[in-house]
Parts: sequence; structure tokens; C-alpha cells
Amino acid sequence: MKLQDTLKNSEQELEESKKLKIYLCGVTVYDESHIGHARTIIVFDVLRKYLESKGREIEFIQNFTDIDDKIINRANTENTTAEKISTRYIENYFKDFDGLNVKRATNYPKATEHIDDIIKFIEKLIEKNIAYVSKNGVYFAVTKFPEYGKLSKKKIDELQSGARIQVDEAKNNPLDFAVWKFSDIKPVWESPWGEGRPGWHIECSAMSVKYLGENFDIHGGGRDLIFPHHENEIAQSEACTESPFAKIWMHVGMVTIEGEKMSKSLGNTKSIKYVLENWGPNVIRLFCLSGHYSKVIDYSESLLAENLVKWRQAEMCYYEMTFAKKVAEKDLEKLYYVQIQTNKCIDRFNKALESNLNTHEAKTAFFDFVDEINGLAARDKLDNHIVDDYAYKQFGYMMNVLGLQPTIVDGIEHQQIEEMISKREMLRDEKKWEHADQIREVLRDIHNVEIIDHDSRTIWVKKENIKAEKQKD
Repeated sequence: MKLQDTLKNSEQELEESKKLKIYLCGVTVYDESHIGHARTIIVFDVLRKYLESKGREIEFIQNFTDIDDKIINRANTENTTAEKISTRYIENYFKDFDGLNVKRATNYPKATEHIDDIIKFIEKLIEKNIAYVSKNGVYFAVTKFPEYGKLSKKKIDELQSGARIQVDEAKNNPLDFAVWKFSDIKPVWESPWGEGRPGWHIECSAMSVKYLGENFDIHGGGRDLIFPHHENEIAQSEACTESPFAKIWMHVGMVTIEGEKMSKSLGNTKSIKYVLENWGPNVIRLFCLSGHYSKVIDYSESLLAENLVKWRQAEMCYYEMTFAKKVAEKDLEKLYYVQIQTNKCIDRFNKALESNLNTHEAKTAFFDFVDEINGLAARDKLDNHIVDDYAYKQFGYMMNVLGLQPTIVDGIEHQQIEEMISKREMLRDEKKWEHADQIREVLRDIHNVEIIDHDSRTIWVKKENIKAEKQKD
């Protein structure tokens, strides 16, 4: 498998080692997570699920930044503590991403739980004369790391001439960044240099090295983190350990709204809670996997609606296979044809993901598979042997990798639906069309079930309840 490495600016092949170590920069927990966060985390969720489907063991670390000026400001505004703010939004994070069918990381380290590790990391930098103590805190000396700018492709002299950094007389150089900030505003921690709290960048270096070692496989995040966050991580980590940091730097493009970056100041963010309530997890995942992961994607209701149409096709495919007609004999010629056609889709699906995680092409291959199965069903050629011997397994494999889940009906509701459909069939036999249509309406409005009449039988599809779809209607 090859992935685009931001550092080398080329596609790099993953090493063959069975266990892969991945560090993903998580969220700063001062507010609700939004669709931009969702895209990055869903992309990495698909990467992880694909690799695991191929037998790779994944150690996946994703941090929480639970101490930051934004958290403290929020706490002061609400007259509460930073800990209560971060705890609230960490709990909400898990509600959001469990709802999006994102597999939980191996570990979610928090900055506040690793202060000792951060202090030890800073001590090493000071011992090497790469960080220095000033009246405002401890700073990393950028000029002591000659390769500074290699990730973002920025040169130190150009950064200095165009610097828009807040003037701090305590710095030796305007580009130097804080690894420890002196402060008397709680929460603060004791350190050898004075009371304060860690800088933003140092926490990820300390925690990634602690959990994954000095040289791990993939470091990821949104493209907006390339500079300064990831640039500073590389500098302080490689300066400290004197060895290469991450082997591959993988970055996900931002989600814009009408071409503008989402921001709290513009009031144009879309929280995960909002999009989940209105569109459901499957449509959101399909939206986030649209286009290449490294490119910007623009949030729009129309694009979500397009993905809803596609999701309805996948739902139909699932239920068509669930209720495939039973036949005694295998039609070997038909089965062979289906295997050839769907094998092509599976092959394209795998090759797309192997080629720099091309989720857009993988989605296309998946829905070509869905169209093939739905086409067989529409021609009344889908039978239990096709489903049991081949189609269901392949469908489940691609659904799992993409993180999609059909709506499953429990036993009681299943029985109620079947009884209503049997009654409808009886009314149709008696040519009581109006009463039969009333049952169809009840199934649609109460159970969110769509009836599909084939030539010889009737099947049903339990559709995911999409609020935005009903509002449009």
C-alpha cells in the first residue's frame, strides 16, 4: 500500500511489518467537534479498517488536547473549571464518533495526564542547548534545528521576513515557540523552571514517542496542522531523539462551506451532532469519503443529498440479498457470471485503497457492485446461492471497510412488518387496493419500511430514518 507523504512530497510504500503504529492528532476539547474533524477521523478510520481487513495489526493513538488557552477562556466564560470543560467535550466526542461508527483508538492520551513526560522531554531539549528558559517560559530555538521548515517547505529566512508572530521580547528569535508557558492562571503545574503549563506542540511529541517509540509508521492530521503544529513537532522530536520521527506524514484536506474555511468567528461550522441528527452516520461517512482525502471538500446539502441517494441503493442491496429467492439448484453459469462481474468491483475497490487511499474510486467500485446486485434482483435473477456463496461476503467486506451499517430490524418489529405485508398481500388478492395501499403507507410512515413488489414476491427495505429527507418532503 502506498500513501502520500507530505515530508517527501511523494507516495511512499508502507513497510511490510505486521504491526503498524499510527498517531493521529486529535481535537482540542473546548467546543463541539465539527464536520471538519469528522472527515479527518473518518479517513483514518477507513485506512485502519482496510489494513486490519488485510491482517495488519494496528496500534492507533489519538490524543486529546485538554489544556489550552481556548479551554481556559471557555471555563472562565462559564465560571467553571478547565477540567469540567474538557471532560464535557471529551464525553461528547465519544458520543459523536461512536455514532459515526468510528472504531475507538488503542489509546486516547490526554495532555494533562502526561505532564511528567512532557517535562522530561523539555529537560532533554534544554540539556542539548536546543531549548532555553526565558522570563515567559521555555522556548525551542528554531535556528538550532537546521532542517526547520522541511515538512511545510518553508525556509527560516522567509518565515522571519514575513513573520506575523506576536512580539515577545523574551524570545531569542521571533520564530521560536513555547514548549512551556509560565502562568499563574489555573490549571498550572510545577516544573524545574517555574509554574505553568505545556505548549501545544510539545504534548504530541511527548505522547507519540511514549506510546509508539521514536520512529513510528504514520503521523496524521488535517492539512491545517502542517504548519506550525507538525513542523514544530518534527523539529523538537528529532532534535530531542536525534533520529527520524514519523516515516509517513499523511494529511487530510479541510472541509469548507461555500468555499470558506469553517470558523467559529464566521459562525459557519457544522457540528457533528447537527449533521448526525439530520443526515445520519452513513450519509456523513459517504460525504467525507467523497473526492480525494488530501483535497478540500465543500460542505453542501446537495452533496449530502447525492450521497443519501447512493446510500438508499446500498440499503436496497442489503435487503434484496436478505430476501433473495430460494432455489434448490445452483445455476453455475449465472454464479460464474456474477463472480466475474463482482470480482472486478472488489479488485478495483482494493486497488483504489492501495493507491494512496483513493476512497472516491473505492466508493465508485462499491456502488458498481451494489448496482450489479440490484440489477439481478430487478430481473428476478438474484437467488440464495449467489448471496450465500459470494455476494453477501463481498458486500459485507466493503461495507465494513467504508464503515457503513444498514438499519437492522429487531425480532418484534420484524414480525410486525411481516404480518402487515401478509395482510397486504391478502387484500391485494381480494382486489382491495385502497386498503392495501393504506398498509403500505403505515409501513412507510410508522416503520420507515419501503415495499418492493417483484413479479413473484414482495420484499421490504428498512430505511434509515433521515431527518433532512423528511424535512425536504
